Amino acid sequence: MAKKVTKRRLRKRVFIVLIPLIVFLSVLGYATYLYVKADSVLSDSYENDGRKKSELREEMVDPKYDNVSVLIMGVDENDHREDDGPTRTDTLILATLNKDDKSVKMHSIPRDSYVYVPEIGYETKINHAHSNGGTQTTIDTVENLLEIPVDYYVKLNFHAFVDVIDAIDGIEVDVPYEFKESDSMDKRDSIHLQKGHQTVNGEEALALARTRKLDNDIERGKRQLDIIKSVINKSVSVSSVMKIDNIIDAVGENMTTNMTFSEMKSFISYGTSGMDLDVESYTLEGEDYQPSNIYYWQLDEVALEETRDRLKRHLNIINTAESDNKTDEGDEEAEVPVEEPVEEPIEEQEAEEEDTSLPDSYYDYE
Repeated sequence: MAKKVTKRRLRKRVFIVLIPLIVFLSVLGYATYLYVKADSVLSDSYENDGRKKSELREEMVDPKYDNVSVLIMGVDENDHREDDGPTRTDTLILATLNKDDKSVKMHSIPRDSYVYVPEIGYETKINHAHSNGGTQTTIDTVENLLEIPVDYYVKLNFHAFVDVIDAIDGIEVDVPYEFKESDSMDKRDSIHLQKGHQTVNGEEALALARTRKLDNDIERGKRQLDIIKSVINKSVSVSSVMKIDNIIDAVGENMTTNMTFSEMKSFISYGTSGMDLDVESYTLEGEDYQPSNIYYWQLDEVALEETRDRLKRHLNIINTAESDNKTDEGDEEAEVPVEEPVEEPIEEQEAEEEDTSLPDSYYDYE
């Protein structure tokens, strides 16, 4: 009788020991599966742009050890459109990451910002950079504008946006007003949202990120930053751990980047540092500018200089003497020539004006 009791106790002990072991092995197996899948899927998204480093960097950077910048480009690339020409960037966000304090600063660049595009040699809307030269021209334009290196880029289409949010079962947002908007397949007014705090799915979040019918591009940029922060917070939450598989699929199929999988892994420390990820968001300030019936966002030069200084400090690439506006004794400050606004060639103006005759469903998203 005593032997039977001993055996039963032994079985219970073995069972108690096996439970955490099975759980551990299951988690380890799932983690290994995700790692292998992420390596395969995200490596397929890698695009060798032939550029080893930014021309504004003296040496190559490693996100494991260095502060880096990432340009996020959202493009309206849809294979359901016929005769779809060169695409423009609907969203431009420059993110800088500081490895020491594990902080992220995101700067939204309004798509109508009136800037100099080096590739074409004159000032126009910044979203025209992509349609005139693709990824590299967009990077060159942003570097010229903000005077900091763009180390990496991530280019996503609208389907990635929708699929990622659906993969994490939606996000919570504040809808500022009631509106109707087209969906990702351009079906007019198919999305209808009411004002207020609510959980939205991918298509609804995309509509909120795209619309500017009742406000403007600046407010839309702020909404896009808020949506991205909501996606980040939801993605790193415990409830989304088992959905990582779907997130990887959603991103991998709709993304191109110059980051290798090894470099991507270096960013994991930002979400596992043991403290809340510090994410701050900004939008480039300016005012409406409308010559020849073409709308632009004219950037405020004083605010732009402050933005450049903030970015340089966050990347730790600013010269201390420069930041303090000090000069050596006996030296006079060099007079900075003020460039006159560059008038766009007639061809560009005509092309812009022709845009206004396009259907509203297309013009809204240029």
